[in-house]
Amino acid sequence: MKIAYSPCPNDTFVFHALAHGLIEGAPELEVTYADIDITNHWASAGEGPEVMKISYAALPWVLNEYTLIPCGGALGRGCGPLVLTRDAASPADLSGKRIAVPSERSTAYLLFRLWAAQSIPGGIGEVVVMPFDKIMPAVQSGEIDAGLVIHEARFTYQNYGLNKLADMGDWWESDTGLPIPLGAIIAKRGVVDPGPVTDWIRASVEYAWKHPEASRDYVLEHAQEMDPAVADSHIELYVNEFTADLGEDGYAAVRSLLVRAAQEGLVPEFDEKLLEA
Repeated sequence: MKIAYSPCPNDTFVFHALAHGLIEGAPELEVTYADIDITNHWASAGEGPEVMKISYAALPWVLNEYTLIPCGGALGRGCGPLVLTRDAASPADLSGKRIAVPSERSTAYLLFRLWAAQSIPGGIGEVVVMPFDKIMPAVQSGEIDAGLVIHEARFTYQNYGLNKLADMGDWWESDTGLPIPLGAIIAKRGVVDPGPVTDWIRASVEYAWKHPEASRDYVLEHAQEMDPAVADSHIELYVNEFTADLGEDGYAAVRSLLVRAAQEGLVPEFDEKLLEA
């Protein structure tokens, strides 16, 4: 089975057992490691492996072609993207300013735009898309007024002398009471039977929890020289009960985010029934 997921610690932790033939009955995997922007593009173009991790924000574009797998992805609480600045004291200071974002088809971007609509009088100025690892240096240098950051930047932004202006997770959770939908696992409709895929991925998650040290070398091999302590924090933050099963709250969070985003014109209208079909 061909599959694509990121080299980030949460993904390699979750998929270690499946990728290494440790799940009984599961097929051999052909793994492609790809940033989520790449898999978002593949899914929207109908290209790439039959199973992929994409951003939940990209689902409305691909639901007709792909099934949402209810495990293996990333939802959670206290793990939202951050808005970082050098010296802005309040959201109002970002009115008309240049903001760097890692993607315009990411959950981070949807959360940011929904937050900005409520919080920034007059709205933001130019949105600049750049690789997530370039955003903090750009804010630090003054090239950009503020940056929306994801991944391990939550743990390292102080190293750049930056300030956290807002936490999109705190805002979303206080506004909705729901967890944040970040990364989704999808399977090609008509090509992959989602039932067995769900069982294999869930078994891989459970194996990871039962044998946390088994994936250690695999995680660090792909962690791009990340400090092991940061990798551990990354896993602890993004691998949780929703990784094993979306459940009622998980589906409610996905539906709430995407319906609100569609109402704001940030994503296309979609058939909500396809989220669970």
